[in-house]
Amino acid sequence: MSELVRFGVSIDHGLLDQFDKQIARKGYKNRSEAIRDLIRDHMVEQEWEANTETVGTFTMVYDHHTRDLSLTLTHLQHSFVGEICSVLHVHLDHNNCLEVLVLKGKAQLLQSLADKLVSVRGVKHGKLTMTTTGEAMPSGPGDHSHAHSDDGHSHS
Repeated sequence: MSELVRFGVSIDHGLLDQFDKQIARKGYKNRSEAIRDLIRDHMVEQEWEANTETVGTFTMVYDHHTRDLSLTLTHLQHSFVGEICSVLHVHLDHNNCLEVLVLKGKAQLLQSLADKLVSVRGVKHGKLTMTTTGEAMPSGPGDHSHAHSDDGHSHS
């Protein structure tokens, strides 16, 4: 475990009130946890901008009745077979399907795949969500590790 460092922050009272309301809605136990997550989120953005090896998901909704759409999507996905770890396909209703692709690779390549998929005729909406393996981030208190569950038992 890394060493904890305490520091003070000066902030406008109104902004702090808004922040406190937001962290309460999200269920944080304290401001420190929320600030750590904000910093981690910023670091994920930096990893993506640096085009490092990273992970993410691409979620899309499409009309499966669109001519040649399934063939086009399959062809595109096969072009990125090394970057696609898993695909979840859900039939939402008579016309619409949802697919979630779990991705791993260089950030720019994942963005390229997402751009190509979302631009296909028949895709109604698509969104790439970036995240990280956390390799470049130090761990410590509040690191959200999965070594123990809420019941205190080890699940390693």
